This record gives sequence, C-alpha cells and structure tokens, in this order.
Amino acid sequence: MNRLLPLLHRHHKKPLEQELMPGDVALARRGERLKTLLGSCVAVILTDPHRTVATMCHIVHSSRPNSANLHNTAYGSCAMDDMFHRLRRVGLAPTLCHAYAYGGGDMFPHLGGQVTVGERNARWVTDFLAAHNIELLDHSLGGTHYRKVAWTVGPQEPELVLTPVDMEP
Repeated sequence: MNRLLPLLHRHHKKPLEQELMPGDVALARRGERLKTLLGSCVAVILTDPHRTVATMCHIVHSSRPNSANLHNTAYGSCAMDDMFHRLRRVGLAPTLCHAYAYGGGDMFPHLGGQVTVGERNARWVTDFLAAHNIELLDHSLGGTHYRKVAWTVGPQEPELVLTPVDMEP
C-alpha cells in the first residue's frame, strides 16, 4: 500500500507557479502560472495564438546595457532576446506570438514635470513590439499605479490588479 501513495500524490499536484522578480524571464506551458508585481518596471507576456506556451519578462531598464551587462535581462533588449530564444527553443516563432504589456507607472507623481522611468520603459516596450510586428492584445501602461499581474497560460486573459500610488510626497 505504501508504494501507491507517491502515485496518488502526483495526480494532486498544484500547477507550477513562477513569480518573476525584477530582471527575471520565464517560460510556462498551458496550465502553469506566471505572476509579478510592477511599479515603473514593465512586464511583457508573449504567447502563441493557441495559448499553449508563454514567456514573461520583468523589464527594469529601457536603456541599452553597457558592456558589463550585455546579457542582463533587467534590460529590455536582453529580456526580449531571452524570451525570443526560449520561444524558438520550443518551436515557436516569436513574431507570430501575441503580446500583453503591463506596468510603467509613475512611482513619484508629486515630482511632476520630467519624463518618468515608467514612461520610458512603457514607450520602449510598445516601440519594440511594433518594430517586430507583434500584436499587442492588451496593455495597462503608465499612470500612477502599482500593478499585480498573474496569468495561468490558457484561454483566459491575464489578471490585473491596480493599486494607486500614494500621492503624498
């Protein structure tokens, strides 16, 4: 009887969940969950049209990395290269995928005036997706919100929770 217990437990496993921290990139398959928390950073999800596989990244910097950071996925260009590589490795063409983009919030709205880090990150992501002809299915970018993004790869849309930034200096 004891030999059967491991077999029974395998069927009741919770689906795999990956929580992305700043600079992380992950790949998930249908039924697996990706999630992250955002301020001025931007998360991009790329998924095949059938939603069987997805990649997600958590971009911190829209600027070009210096020579010491050429493979640092905290930078948008490195993160997107990593996502494209992961998709190709499972047989998917990244430019045929659909995208979701979230984040790019203004975390210091009381300062006002200048272009914020969040605005630069959001603009970089939308320009990158447009330059690669990747269809942006949905986005929530900019504003004065923190964002909590979670998606179980499959037919449903990603879940998004907005929390206002405290406007006090």
